[in-house]
Amino acid sequence: MNRIPAASLLLVALFAMPAAVLAKASDRNQPIDVDAGSSDCSVSDEQLPCLLTSGVTITQGSLEIQATRADLRRRSGEFQRVILNGGPVKMKQQMDDGGWVDATAAQADYNMQSDTVVLTGNAVVNQPGQGKIEGQRIVYNMSTGRVQGGGEGQGRVRMQFQPRNQTPAPAQGSR
Repeated sequence: MNRIPAASLLLVALFAMPAAVLAKASDRNQPIDVDAGSSDCSVSDEQLPCLLTSGVTITQGSLEIQATRADLRRRSGEFQRVILNGGPVKMKQQMDDGGWVDATAAQADYNMQSDTVVLTGNAVVNQPGQGKIEGQRIVYNMSTGRVQGGGEGQGRVRMQFQPRNQTPAPAQGSR
């Protein structure tokens, strides 16, 4: 019996993901709101991170992130990167087609310039009605909708795809 290499399955999975996994484009132009139990931020030195702890919630348009700790990095007055840790980090965002995508992981590294989130530690990205990917490391590009997954060491990537035609099958035994 021929076995399909894991890399080939991942490529099939990436091309099978629908274009609808594109994050809501208008979110990028919305203000970023932060709520946290405590903060340690420098207003004069952007080289220092802005650390938020004790139940952090970050929202930007439809994007909502919940974490235990957030490390925000800035350059020229703009946020460049947010490193989130939590038990677990939870993210959800509406897509341009009106659907939603949600993700969880032990850590999330959100690069705002490339609109890419790297999820590590029991990472899951789920788009209800479309599919789900789980692994120890998932890279999700919110602009293009590309999702890449991998395991650390002998870790595995698990994927589930929902059928496009979701018409219920006839009950067995009925004619």
